[in-house]
Amino acid sequence: MLSTIEYEELKAKIKQFSHQAAELSNQAVKISQVNRKQGLDLMRQARDASSQCQALIQKLKKQQVA
Repeated sequence: MLSTIEYEELKAKIKQFSHQAAELSNQAVKISQVNRKQGLDLMRQARDASSQCQALIQKLKKQQVA
């Protein structure tokens, strides 16, 4: 079971990765119109941030069930 501090830190990390994924995705859409390679790289970074976010959400859910 997570302590209150660990729970809040995990929620903060989830929020951070979620925000990062959204920002990178928005940047990728804008940049890809000018530089496709850079846009694809930004979209990959957005997917990575989203994956990290999803992994943390799963960790949080597991801890809430336990």
